[in-house]
Amino acid sequence: MDRVSPNLRGMGQWHATSGPDATQALDASPDGLAAPEAARRLREHGPNRLPEPARTHPLLRLLRQFNNILIYVLLGAAAVTAALGHGVDTAVIVAVVLANAIIGYVQEGKAERAMEALRGLLAPRAAVLRDGRRLGVDAGTLVPGDVVLLEAGDRVPADLRLLQVRGLQVQEALLTGESLPVDKQLDAVAADAPLGDRSCLAFSGTLVTAGQGRGLVVGTGADTEIGRISGLLTRVETLETPLVRQMDAFARGLSFVILAASALLLAAGHFIGDRPFDEVFMAVVGLAVSAIPEGLPAVLTITLAVGVQAMARRNAIVRRLPAIETLGAVSVICTDKTGTLTRNEMVVATVALAGASYRVEGEGYAPLGLLVREGGGEGPAAALADLAMAAALCNDAALHSRNGEWQVEGDPMEGALLAFAGKAGIDLQQVGADWPRVDAIPFDARHRFMASLHHDHDGHVVAVAKGAPERMLSMCACQRGEAGDESLDAVAWREAAEAIAARGQRVLAFATRDMPPGSTSLDFADVEGPLVFLGLVGLIDPPRPEAVAAVAECRRAGIRVKMITGDHAGTAAAIGAQVGLEAPDAVLTGADLDELDDEALRAAVERTDVFARTSPEHKLRLVMALQSLGRVVAMTGDGVNDAPALKRADAGIAMGRKGSEAAKEASELVLADDNFASIAAAVREGRTVYDNLRKVIRWTLPTNAGEAGTIIVALLAGLALPVTPVQILWVNLATAVTLGLALAFEPTEPNTMRRPPRRPDEPLLDRSLAWHIALVASLFMLAVFGIFEWTLARGHSIELARTLAVNTLVVLEIFHLFHVRNLHGTSFNLQAIKGTPVIWLTITLVTVAQFAITYVPVLQQVFGTTAVPLADGLVVVALGVVLLVVLEADKALRIRRQQGKH
Repeated sequence: MDRVSPNLRGMGQWHATSGPDATQALDASPDGLAAPEAARRLREHGPNRLPEPARTHPLLRLLRQFNNILIYVLLGAAAVTAALGHGVDTAVIVAVVLANAIIGYVQEGKAERAMEALRGLLAPRAAVLRDGRRLGVDAGTLVPGDVVLLEAGDRVPADLRLLQVRGLQVQEALLTGESLPVDKQLDAVAADAPLGDRSCLAFSGTLVTAGQGRGLVVGTGADTEIGRISGLLTRVETLETPLVRQMDAFARGLSFVILAASALLLAAGHFIGDRPFDEVFMAVVGLAVSAIPEGLPAVLTITLAVGVQAMARRNAIVRRLPAIETLGAVSVICTDKTGTLTRNEMVVATVALAGASYRVEGEGYAPLGLLVREGGGEGPAAALADLAMAAALCNDAALHSRNGEWQVEGDPMEGALLAFAGKAGIDLQQVGADWPRVDAIPFDARHRFMASLHHDHDGHVVAVAKGAPERMLSMCACQRGEAGDESLDAVAWREAAEAIAARGQRVLAFATRDMPPGSTSLDFADVEGPLVFLGLVGLIDPPRPEAVAAVAECRRAGIRVKMITGDHAGTAAAIGAQVGLEAPDAVLTGADLDELDDEALRAAVERTDVFARTSPEHKLRLVMALQSLGRVVAMTGDGVNDAPALKRADAGIAMGRKGSEAAKEASELVLADDNFASIAAAVREGRTVYDNLRKVIRWTLPTNAGEAGTIIVALLAGLALPVTPVQILWVNLATAVTLGLALAFEPTEPNTMRRPPRRPDEPLLDRSLAWHIALVASLFMLAVFGIFEWTLARGHSIELARTLAVNTLVVLEIFHLFHVRNLHGTSFNLQAIKGTPVIWLTITLVTVAQFAITYVPVLQQVFGTTAVPLADGLVVVALGVVLLVVLEADKALRIRRQQGKH
């Protein structure tokens, strides 16, 4: 026959194809391939590995870090300072450039590392049938048509169309987000079935938790589901952060303004003012040096680094520095459900008996908690004990306490049943000793139940069964009531099961039967006869209590939280309501999303907060739809299925403890404690960092403008320079990376999480900052020229006049610092005046340095300064006080206008 290309997309839908048809299509056999044929196919299709991504040469990656207009400005500043013979300034600027390049070099290549993490998910070894014999082979040698044998504990080595299953369960959380293992079966499913419902397939990288199986390899390497996700990662565009975009735009504008102003002044001073070219050129160099904020990138980087440390204390590990600032602009958080909003631990939440129902309290797998009867009153103790005992006996899991934390070995659902039994008063160790298991019928998706046979030491024998409610009801003739066994009310039990399922809980039913003494085996006929229905339990992966508070805090901060999960719609809606989403009842599934075009999706994503049964493409599409609406999106997740959306999001946040390596590598931040509450803390810190960045910029640009304006006015007016270029260099060196740096350590302002998110397109140089620059620069120029001319008018030397002018610049910058420390409140209060230790340390350092260049003879010769009389020094300080008063009055008017708008 003609061989069909073994490609999941080329062949069609393997999950909609029967096992025999798939075997025939791949020209394979249930007994496996012959060794020569396997070798031929390996040459044809290549190894079962994800393709290596194209790598950029390390030298090119390093050089690419310098391709930035701001870097060009800094290198120009370095060249100017080097030409002036100021080696210290040159070294500082070059160090900043190199530090930025190294940081970018180390952080780049995130997609390559994500691909490597995905490749690590492929199983190293696999058991296959070759020539009808079982062999252990390197999983990299698997080819389409191979028959793979699966057992509990195995990692699935390739995408498989299952041919045989016996109680096979596979944990697929890394692909679908579902916390429960999936029961596998052989029947084909609908072609449009979501990934989580393709129960006849086993996907590469997933984990077999129970049972056995045999599967036909239908996809290897890049043709697997994991391979498809890795392909998505390579195609996903990594977005620039708002800060990076704003800094690039600002740097381009600043560069143009500085170069244009320098050229115009050079021409005006030489050709119109008839000044010597050398003199005008040096003055223009002084202008360029004063206008270029060479210390700004260093201070911005340090501000972000301080934010990294603060976030680390809140269990948020930052992988890319600009991501901290991005969090300050986040307006939507798209979160996975399992392990993010929920604990990723199953618990029994509801118990239904004949005539009574209970709410089960307690957290995790600890067998500690109360059973509270709904409606109050005492419950049927005997019936509850029988149900709890059945949950403990018909169970293959085990609970252990390690270092004070209860953990489950086996199926998480069965671990939750053991925890419930312990809460109901069952001694888990003793019940196993008193009622040892003799035989069992393992769970199978075809018969939808599990049963076990037990006897005690007095000769009593009992069979216990658990399974789907409908299946168990069909096997029962009566029910256990408060007074004993009574006739079965199947309608009431179906209603109870539907009510529990409506809460997003998975429902299991339990039944029992006394067996003849001496029974040692359990057959289907023994349990398909008349059993006694004991009751129902509802299991759920509960929300984290702290996640509820975190969602509420995000809503107060104007941040919309949306859940995007691979789980079922009912479960997702229930969890959404419990954590407090704005619109938890409106749920869209992956199938719904497939029917929406991009425009309809943009409309739907605005009003919907819960998305269920989603694939990696759906998550990516939802993130892109929100971004197209102008939202700044943070995406949280822990599975491989979250990686493409994490990479595309403005801020990707991965879970550190239970998250996959692929998710971590695709993200900008990793939560060390897997706690959604840490996201709210990270957003708060991100807003603080951005506030501090604004403070640094709001302090730096006006002071530089004041210095540059002084030179411009002097050149245009034909006046002597009140401050020489070397003195301006000194001011920049002494204050830019000291006073400006102090602002990086400012604490969070009180109203930080009560403000709406800032607009992502909010420019660094807005109208408010432009007015502030103009006001401060004017006041600086007025003060510097005023004291310069006042000193000369009194007959003092030009050296003293310039010394007073340069000291005035430094004092004004110190008082300007106190004004900028509080963007949203007055600086005339005790807390503001008290400052922080870093503020007073930097002021002390700058003051000592300024005294040194003013009074130390050697430094006087270098900087052209002279000693300042005490009275003149007090005048300089008074000018600083006047500046602060004027600026605070302007701030009060601005705040009053803003409050009036609201």
